[in-house]
Amino acid sequence: MILIDGKKIAAEMKQEIAAEVAIMKENGEKTPHLVAVLVGHDGGSETYVAYKIKDCEAVGFKSSLIRYEDDVTEEELLAKVHELNNDEDLDGFIVQLPLPKHISEQKVIEAIDPKKDVDGFHPINVGRMVIGLPSFVSATPFGIVELLKRYNIETSGKNCVVLGRSNIVGRPMSVLMSQKANNATVTVAHSRTKDLEEVCRSADILIVAMGVPEFVKGNMVKEGAVVIDVGTTRVKSDKTKSGFKLKGDVLFEEVAEKCSYITPVPGGVGPMTRVSLLYNTLLASKKTIYK
Repeated sequence: MILIDGKKIAAEMKQEIAAEVAIMKENGEKTPHLVAVLVGHDGGSETYVAYKIKDCEAVGFKSSLIRYEDDVTEEELLAKVHELNNDEDLDGFIVQLPLPKHISEQKVIEAIDPKKDVDGFHPINVGRMVIGLPSFVSATPFGIVELLKRYNIETSGKNCVVLGRSNIVGRPMSVLMSQKANNATVTVAHSRTKDLEEVCRSADILIVAMGVPEFVKGNMVKEGAVVIDVGTTRVKSDKTKSGFKLKGDVLFEEVAEKCSYITPVPGGVGPMTRVSLLYNTLLASKKTIYK
């Protein structure tokens, strides 16, 4: 069993991005600028945005954080989105999810200019990705594809089961794996799938994005499978200073011994999601996707 080290690959990608940014600065080009909009004080969101700011500093990006309390109105937030759309100094921005219940996440996503949608959530970017046009690809699916590529894991002709169908991970992941660059035969499974254990056992590559801690057990994975665990659920723990620990969607102790490759949680997909956002911001700065 080989542990897929997302931290190591993300560090390599950061070095590549930083080198490119250094050349841009030497040539007198504009420094890439990423803005994060954070609403409320969700613990996971606070941590994630803090990491994003550190990541920007590490590669030489300019970064800005805009904060709102969780009682901000939908109208106020949408007004800020429109303001950011028209700000020529910034190249990309994200509105950190989840948002408070009184704000429509879909409305906010659709209000973002697709040219600055470095999260890759806007329907225009999703649509372009589906038909194979240049687009900003959602950070987690992009990061997973990059992990498979950099570990030289064969995807062509392989049976790939994507467990989960969210718009952020499951659906785009299934499209990317079926495209010519990867050439996998893809099955999308979920909580209503019949004979779910059997479907999962058919996978040469199993990508798990259910959001249910330790959902996938040893009996759901065949010998030699590649398992990518996207899950990051905070579970209370009296063994850590923070009072919680992260658990994946895969019961690692049972599954790992059967795998050829597996991602750990933490340290697998998470760092790749963060570095993929940087990569999208670099593309936005260089006008690579939208000329």
